Amino acid sequence: MSTTEEFTFRRANAEDIKDVLAMIQELADFEKMSNGPQLTEEDLKRDAGLTGDQECCEVYVLTDNATNQAIGYSICYKAYSTWQGRYFFVEDIYVRPEHRKRGAGKRIFLEVSARAVELKCPRLEFNVLEWNPARKFYESLGAVDLTAKEGWHYYRVEEQQLAKLAQDLASSKS
Repeated sequence: MSTTEEFTFRRANAEDIKDVLAMIQELADFEKMSNGPQLTEEDLKRDAGLTGDQECCEVYVLTDNATNQAIGYSICYKAYSTWQGRYFFVEDIYVRPEHRKRGAGKRIFLEVSARAVELKCPRLEFNVLEWNPARKFYESLGAVDLTAKEGWHYYRVEEQQLAKLAQDLASSKS
């Protein structure tokens, strides 16, 4: 936990998960993907290691010290690169609109960056939608746009196709 006069940044606990899920939906609405989030409270509690299951992500909340309300969150996880070894991936950073321009987003980014250093990760990675004005904010903090610099494209295999690929493998073994 890290506290300044205005904010407290800490690992989320089970009681925070409802607020985090609400903010995940707010972020999805902002990203024009309102139907995207399908996580349940139980899913996020499990994945954050709050139910005794092995943790697969770190969930953080930023609270406003004046109200003790969650005003932002970040979800991160450890990943691996064959070029540099471990690194820290930021799935989301979000600050509620009414709390922006107060240093909350910067505080979350600095805290997550410090966590990467603590884990001895040589880099921090994240994705930002092309039209998101936060790109300039991240660039001002030293982030490099890898699509522009190195031509990387980010791909995903969705659940149905993933099941089909697994079935293709099973069929090829028969």
